[in-house]
Amino acid sequence: MEPRSRGAAPGGVSVSAVLPAGGSGERLGGATPKQFCAVQGRPLVSYAVRAMERISWISDIVVVVSPENIETMKTIIEKYGHKRVTVVEGGITRHRSIFNGLKVFAENEFSSHLLQKPEVVIIHDAVRPFVEEDIVSKVVLAAKEHGAAGAIRPLVSTVIASAADGCLDHSLDRARYRASEMPQAFLFDIIYEAYQQCTDYDLDYGTECLHLALKYCKTNAKLVEGTADLWKVTYKWDLYAAESIIKDNLSQQVCVITNVKETLAQVGFLLPESLKSQIKVEAISVSLSKNDSCLQNIISGQCYNFVCVNDKRWAIQETQELVDMLEKSNIPLLCPVVLILVHLDIPEYNSFSIGMEDLTTIKKFARETKKKNILVYGLLIQYKSQRMRESCSFWRRVELRSEPKRVRRVLRGIAQDIPLEQKPLEKRDGPLGDERSGLRAGKSTAA
Repeated sequence: MEPRSRGAAPGGVSVSAVLPAGGSGERLGGATPKQFCAVQGRPLVSYAVRAMERISWISDIVVVVSPENIETMKTIIEKYGHKRVTVVEGGITRHRSIFNGLKVFAENEFSSHLLQKPEVVIIHDAVRPFVEEDIVSKVVLAAKEHGAAGAIRPLVSTVIASAADGCLDHSLDRARYRASEMPQAFLFDIIYEAYQQCTDYDLDYGTECLHLALKYCKTNAKLVEGTADLWKVTYKWDLYAAESIIKDNLSQQVCVITNVKETLAQVGFLLPESLKSQIKVEAISVSLSKNDSCLQNIISGQCYNFVCVNDKRWAIQETQELVDMLEKSNIPLLCPVVLILVHLDIPEYNSFSIGMEDLTTIKKFARETKKKNILVYGLLIQYKSQRMRESCSFWRRVELRSEPKRVRRVLRGIAQDIPLEQKPLEKRDGPLGDERSGLRAGKSTAA
């Protein structure tokens, strides 16, 4: 889910997005509207906003909320560092809220800050947090060509109609019908004209934007087959499903960072190749002391697992720069970031002599980064005779036990798939390694 480098939108059109977020969450139950319910400690609407933010060619994101939630939404934007977002007061129905969002691009009197009118506008529910850039690109391209477009999915259940007496009247052929999903996209002039012409009945009881474009502007929308992750959080159990998906996504991506030296570059190649069968890997070869745009893009794409391969003496200073970048990105506010420091002992370059001073430094560094919700793990590998040999145990702070599944998955890849000459390890006592931690015979252990 990494963002593209900043560039033009598909088809070279200007694009903005409107996210209606004014619902009361009646079907969910509870006092908090579903768009503001916390999933992994973060409001659901923030995930949807972030999904649009990651698409660099979307110029503006308009979030439409009920009057009583305007300040709440502004607080969310500030807390999670959202950019390009404008908050607009919604109406009493979905269509009235969307119409208000569109007015920000067309009516000076509606907003103190008139946004640049886009050629294409995306409409996407604030409670659909898992939209990907690929499907957004497809509906934008289709809207440019046809005037309107929307994502669809096959029906799961057969749709039936009941008669006045409560008995079956007829059923629909499920093969002929589809479920209308989000995102949808429109040429701005078409959808804005449709909303200007529609009746109060449409605004109060309608729900389908594509229908308005057809009814009032004679625009037949292009239907684009969507993916299974476009579902809408509606009921309470959907929140649990969303949380599970988010957790799984966090454990599926890792960024491997190496220096530019030849030996490190070799390791930097072997490690991603060995991990690709288990997780999604982004491999880059940069110096952490430089403000690398590629690394910045990966961080902004919300990667939560990093492996830093280095041959310097623990390279705390460079690692601190990565920690600073992560902290500024605000991503540790959502979930702990796992940072695994892999240090190579390469005889032709240097020789490590690990003592209490080193352990104390690492311990202090891990303690400080934990306060920022960044969990630091360390691994030392000896590189001899063109092969790597494990020379000492895997050190970690015993109390840093969050997200162990992620750590185990990455370390198994390091220990099992890169050629290692194994040798028995002695038990270690101390703050960064006890008898329950260590790599033994190609297996990693993390409590």
